[in-house]
Amino acid sequence: MSILSKPHFHDEEAAYEFVEARVWPDGRVCPHCGTFDQSGKLKGKSTRIGTYKCYACRKPFTVKIGTIFESSHVKLHIWLQAIFLVCASKKGISANQLHRTLGVTLKTAWFIGHRIREAMRGRDHAPFGAGGGVVEVDETFIGRDYSVKPRGYLRGRGYAHKHKVLSLVDRDTGRARSVVIDDLKSATVVPILREHIAPEARIMTDEAGHYRYLIRDFAKHYVVRHTRGEYGLGPVHTNTIEGFFSIFKRGMKGVYQRCRKQHLHRYLAELDFRYSHRSAVGIEDEARAERALRGIVGRRLTYRTTHRQIGVQ
Repeated sequence: MSILSKPHFHDEEAAYEFVEARVWPDGRVCPHCGTFDQSGKLKGKSTRIGTYKCYACRKPFTVKIGTIFESSHVKLHIWLQAIFLVCASKKGISANQLHRTLGVTLKTAWFIGHRIREAMRGRDHAPFGAGGGVVEVDETFIGRDYSVKPRGYLRGRGYAHKHKVLSLVDRDTGRARSVVIDDLKSATVVPILREHIAPEARIMTDEAGHYRYLIRDFAKHYVVRHTRGEYGLGPVHTNTIEGFFSIFKRGMKGVYQRCRKQHLHRYLAELDFRYSHRSAVGIEDEARAERALRGIVGRRLTYRTTHRQIGVQ
């Protein structure tokens, strides 16, 4: 049977029960007053599906309050279909494709995508390379940063006018973490690495100047000199993170195509999440969607804050 044939993808009551079992695994909690397991289900003919009343504060609530689903008029089972589609698509799924597949407007599909990406943003801030593990570090460039004007005779060449992304991949755990940065100065890059990488880690980078003095902050720093034709010296290489960038570029250029800087961190969160929970580390599509669903609480995103400028069509 197809995964998308399951009841919670088609029946609204089943969808509420599915989400409630994951948001309230130990019993219902009132989102208004925080009271635990002191509520009852409202069963009137005009009552909305999944509505409960708290006996402490006397206010009604549903499992959607305080999550990415709050105040959304889209049916919950449609939301679950969208989450599965986003999690199962290796390189992402465009707003246009969600619009056609789910039968919602393009504007709604765009906003659904951003709310799901918000749920995918990592809550685990444990440093990479703990216990002396290997962490590969590299940067890449994507799109066009309109706050920077191209200079020189060959305008549009180089990377100064592009969005700059710094990424880390923990070779032992398979996790990835990416950050949007303003420039490639050591003063910008090194504090980020100190924040996200354990001091005992072994760092592997290319020969870029902003990585020159990492040995001061970490146990080991190995350099792969691409300008000399080096791409791997046994275990010393940056091929893992180059593979991550290949998926990242295919998603951003082939699926999403255009992205403004103020939205880029959410697209990075989506790509980091799927890479860190990929089949190679034993997590398949259904389990990946379940993990994304765990991140919906406390991640409400309003259309006004998201839609200051539409960066992706």
